[in-house]
Amino acid sequence: MKSTTDSPGVVIPPPLFYVAAFLLSLLLQSFFPVNAAAFHGMAFRITAIAIICLSLVFVVPALVQFVRTKNTVVTARPANSLQTSGIYSRTRNPMYLGLLLLYAGLALLTGNWWTLMLIPLLMLIVTQLIIKPEERYLSRAFGEPYGSYKEKVRRWI
Repeated sequence: MKSTTDSPGVVIPPPLFYVAAFLLSLLLQSFFPVNAAAFHGMAFRITAIAIICLSLVFVVPALVQFVRTKNTVVTARPANSLQTSGIYSRTRNPMYLGLLLLYAGLALLTGNWWTLMLIPLLMLIVTQLIIKPEERYLSRAFGEPYGSYKEKVRRWI
């Protein structure tokens, strides 16, 4: 039974984790520069733009679906409904995947190796501090339908 007071308990907006990692990568580059010569050239720019565009393929439909179903993207609030169709039938976390792709595209665009090297750490942090608390909440809120959905659809892709 869905509770109206329970929530994932994630109080820091998830996009801030991506922004923090990106800013950290810029700071690391300023203190410990890594040669970015490999990133120069049209191929890297085109790849970066393609990855950024791909990020929109995940984020935009997820946001549209949340608006249509009157669900909330605020992770400190309870969900109004379980999302399992549309883009959510391909990945359980299209917004986080889209943000990760945007982050990777910006890494290529800025030519910062540190940004790329922080991707595994960023994924670990997002999984542990955001996704897993959300999964525990969704299990409490939606029970077996969420469990069944979890068995069919992967966490990231």
